[in-house]
Amino acid sequence: MPGSGATPPDDSKRYSQLLQRNRWFRDLPDDCISETVAMARLRRVEDGQRLFAHGDLPDGLYGIYSGSVRISNTGSDGREALLTVLSPGSWFGEISLFDGLPRTHDAHAMGATELLLIPQKGFQQLLERRPELYPHFMRLLCRRLRLSFNMMTDSALLPLPARLAKRLLMHAQSYGEVTVGNERLAIQLSQETLGLMLNSSRQSINRLLKQFEQAGWVRIHYSQISILDEEALTRIATGSGMPVA
Repeated sequence: MPGSGATPPDDSKRYSQLLQRNRWFRDLPDDCISETVAMARLRRVEDGQRLFAHGDLPDGLYGIYSGSVRISNTGSDGREALLTVLSPGSWFGEISLFDGLPRTHDAHAMGATELLLIPQKGFQQLLERRPELYPHFMRLLCRRLRLSFNMMTDSALLPLPARLAKRLLMHAQSYGEVTVGNERLAIQLSQETLGLMLNSSRQSINRLLKQFEQAGWVRIHYSQISILDEEALTRIATGSGMPVA
């Protein structure tokens, strides 16, 4: 595989930390973490490079070490439906990992990206030796399924301001980084990307973000949004706050 190689021994500790940052792995026994790190492969991809496409056969589970990955599908008319943008510490590709069926979405790198690949065969062999791990991963798959249902419900029932506030909070809690010198959460998402994720135009997203900024809830930077008031965004997301025009 181009850009791949065995996990360097001196990087084992860092890769173990990547696994333990995510709920998929952090509750596993230490020996399972060590075995998973031993089978992991490092893959480097460039901006825009495709990791896999909808319908591809699965090759394993991916974890983002640096950079980010967009998960999407493209319709027959060429329009892209963007599901989410994943940041360092995120793992993806678990559906095909367990059912062995083709990939459900496209995955492309956003910027230069480093990933860990846990090969399908090695992971399945681990589960065969340690069947007690199955309930752990099934619970996590159910969490992902619940999140997907919640997103479908939001898309059908919530107005755009609530969906935008909810998506900002979700990314802040899952992937946000604390900015230097304060407690603000910085999200690395462009307005165009948010528009694709929420099935809205960049102009509509820009207008709402400016209203959020004027209210003192967020601060807008280039391809970055800092959350200043999580409580206010939560009120908007749940419909209990002041409506935004």
